[in-house]
Amino acid sequence: MKLEKVTAKPGRRYHDACGAAHGLDLIGERWALLVVRELMLGPRRFGDLKKDLHGISANVLTQRLEGLEASGVLRRRKLPPPASVQVYELTDWGLEIEPVFIVLGRWAARSPQHDPTLPISAVSIMLSFKTMFDPALAGDAALVLGFVFEDETFRVEIRDGGLDARRGPIDDAAVVLTTRPELVAAAVYGKVPTAALEAEGGLRIVGDRAVFEQFTGYFHLPEKVGLEASP
Repeated sequence: MKLEKVTAKPGRRYHDACGAAHGLDLIGERWALLVVRELMLGPRRFGDLKKDLHGISANVLTQRLEGLEASGVLRRRKLPPPASVQVYELTDWGLEIEPVFIVLGRWAARSPQHDPTLPISAVSIMLSFKTMFDPALAGDAALVLGFVFEDETFRVEIRDGGLDARRGPIDDAAVVLTTRPELVAAAVYGKVPTAALEAEGGLRIVGDRAVFEQFTGYFHLPEKVGLEASP
């Protein structure tokens, strides 16, 4: 069977038939995969994306959004009144990259050069829960937690050995944390006591704090890989 030749869109390409190479054609530009990351939990406005992608310029963000839209990874749409604002969201195909993103994140966290103290976005900390969750440690636990970061709320549920994290209402949460993403990372991955974070004034807990303490025990950063010495 003769394969059909598809004309590539303008831009830097690998010109390689490997699917992984074409994947990099689609999301390999600097910032592109992080733009995708920020859309994994739902639509975002341009200003929200720029705020959570530390160091990106408006011009580069515009270019990445246009490129990802042209590739079919994301789309633009206008929210109905009273919002009436333009947002960006992943297509169904764009959302299919989540498992790849999670595997990549866990693999890269083993690098000795990975610095978990760098800035982290709200969406990134939620996705990290999916990446680093250990079902064996959770057992048959059933927990619902709420996280409030500025004007955004996220609901995290552990049930039947799985974890679900999404943006949305947190009315059924047993405990709600109002804080910053980096402080959640410090508590969950750095195992910093919540009392110490509360004393700094960056963390407020409402509800059953024992649920959050239990929650932090289900996550650990993977062991760093040892670097082989040069011969």
